[in-house]
Amino acid sequence: MELASVVPWGRSFEEYQAMFGLSEDDLNRRILGCGDGPASFNAEATGRGCQITSCDPVYQFQAEEIRRRIDDVYPEIMAKLQQGADNYFWGSLGSVEQLGEVRMRAMSTFLSDFDGGLREGRYVSAQLPTLPFRDSGFDLALCSHYLFLYSDHVDGATHLASMRELCRVATEVRVFPVVSLDGKTSKHLDGVMTALSADGINVSLQPVSYRFQKGATEMLVAKSV
Repeated sequence: MELASVVPWGRSFEEYQAMFGLSEDDLNRRILGCGDGPASFNAEATGRGCQITSCDPVYQFQAEEIRRRIDDVYPEIMAKLQQGADNYFWGSLGSVEQLGEVRMRAMSTFLSDFDGGLREGRYVSAQLPTLPFRDSGFDLALCSHYLFLYSDHVDGATHLASMRELCRVATEVRVFPVVSLDGKTSKHLDGVMTALSADGINVSLQPVSYRFQKGATEMLVAKSV
C-alpha cells in the first residue's frame, strides 16, 4: 500500500452515532471500527470509557506521515465537494467550509491520539476481506464509507467476503451507507443480503438519522443468529 494513494477523511464521534444509530447500550459493547481511517471515533469513545478497536491499512504509517497526507489532499477534497455540493444535504453542516472544519477537527483529534492508541492496541493495521481478530471477538462491528459506497471499485465477491469476515469477528455488523457514490442503492447489496441470509445470518436495512449524501438514509444490519 502506498500512502500517496490514500485519501484520508475522518468523521467525528457524533457522526458515527448518527450513521449507525448508536445507543448508550451499544457504546457499552466491544466495538470494532473497520476502515476508520483518521476518524476521531476511537479517540472520543475511548475518552468516554468505551472499548473500541479500529482497523485500517493507513495505520501502518507514522502519525506525521498521515498528517502530511491529510494536508496534501485536503484542498483537492474540498474542491471536489464544492463542485458536487448539490449531491449533499447541508442542513446540519451549513456549508462546504464548515464541513471542512468539522473534518479537520476530527482528524486532528485522531492524530493526537494515534501514537498512544497504537501502543495500547486500539489501532490495528489491517484491511478487509481478511482481519486478524478471533471469532466473535467483538459484539459490534461498524464499517463506514467503504463497502457499498465504492461499488464500482470493489467487486461483488470482495463485498461478500468482507461481510462474511465482519460477521465472523462480530456478532452484529452495521454498514453505512448502502448507496454507491452516485447516490443509488449499491448493485452488490441484494446479492450480499441474499448470500448472508443463506448463511443463516439475520440481515435487514434500518433507517438512520444521519443526513449528508443524498440517498444515504439506511444502514445494513447483519446479526449472527
